[in-house]
Amino acid sequence: MDITKDIQPMTTFRNHSAEIMQHLKDTGRPVILTVNGRAAAVIQDAQAYQHLLDLAAEASAAEGIRQGLEDLRIGRVRPAGAVFDDIRADDGIPR
Repeated sequence: MDITKDIQPMTTFRNHSAEIMQHLKDTGRPVILTVNGRAAAVIQDAQAYQHLLDLAAEASAAEGIRQGLEDLRIGRVRPAGAVFDDIRADDGIPR
């Protein structure tokens, strides 16, 4: 991060948005916008944002798998048939 270019006041973004958008494209780094000297927003190009979404989805899936394996390890499991029987009973679905 280059604090002289990657942190900008909101007014600079309003007045020079085209240049800042080009900076995003050129560097691939997000820009932090400030209001009254405090961070208020982060802007980044769409490709970088999609990459973050993809990483979050992968992390979420990996955490779900980790939790499932932990449940299995400690015996916090039920047979699938029992689960389906409970769902049928709760929702009044005949077998």
